[in-house]
Amino acid sequence: MMDIKWLEDFLVLARLQSFSKAAEERNVTQSAFSRRIQALELWVGVALIDRTRYPASLTAEGMLFRETAKDTIRLLNTGKNNLQRQPDDRMPVVSVAALHTIAITFFPLWLQKIEDEVGQVFSRLLSDDFYNCISALSEGEYDFLLCFYNESMEIPLDDNAYSYKIVGFDSFVPVISRTIYKDNDTVYPLLSYSENSLLGQLSHSAQSRTLHVLTEERHLNESAMAEALKHMVFAGHGVAWLPKSLVSKELQDGQIVAVGEDLPLEIRLYRKMGRRSAVTEKIWRSQSSR
Repeated sequence: MMDIKWLEDFLVLARLQSFSKAAEERNVTQSAFSRRIQALELWVGVALIDRTRYPASLTAEGMLFRETAKDTIRLLNTGKNNLQRQPDDRMPVVSVAALHTIAITFFPLWLQKIEDEVGQVFSRLLSDDFYNCISALSEGEYDFLLCFYNESMEIPLDDNAYSYKIVGFDSFVPVISRTIYKDNDTVYPLLSYSENSLLGQLSHSAQSRTLHVLTEERHLNESAMAEALKHMVFAGHGVAWLPKSLVSKELQDGQIVAVGEDLPLEIRLYRKMGRRSAVTEKIWRSQSSR
């Protein structure tokens, strides 16, 4: 029988790339930790760790299984939290999956408007990357998805099974700290997102068309969190594409400089057809597509 601890061990090892450091974080001896990783590999039926290399690295199968392990633990934790945090039965529940930036800049005011329209609700918010949010909606864990959209990207949801409304707008803008900006002829470090992330796709599309300065890739943000790159920009590490809602104050104050044209973004609210409750219907009707 597979033990959930084995998945947690595996993810720690994948992150730290060291059996000794991973065992220390998991508070077990290195020999016990190694046995648990071997037991997981035996259960899966393939080698997940390449032990011929240092630091320890994942095999091709291990890289695939890492996403499965992440999703499994997330689903289990979500189910546990749902059971442990049951709201008052008299209060309707709405659950929303949202991209990190939207969860920070858009969701709080949007929820306030919702409650002004339909009354007080118990809300659950998943703030995660694009594909985890898509999975949360498609697997029926969440009622709604809030995400960015631009014509250069594709939302992997079937139009026959999902519907959407445009509930807001933002833009994607390339910015740099005023402390290091000189002129448009200078080559600046580019702070980029992973290519398979939503923001990575958007910035790649915008890069070739609207950037006014020369860049060379210098930093890869594998977490796909715009908030992390925002702080890299403030620290003077280079140019990054960021949602304007995340840096509007700093742009206005002159702390950072826009070095290209904005890429317009819609904020879309998606729902799965057939998944309905009285409160989700009220919320949907209250959203007049802009």
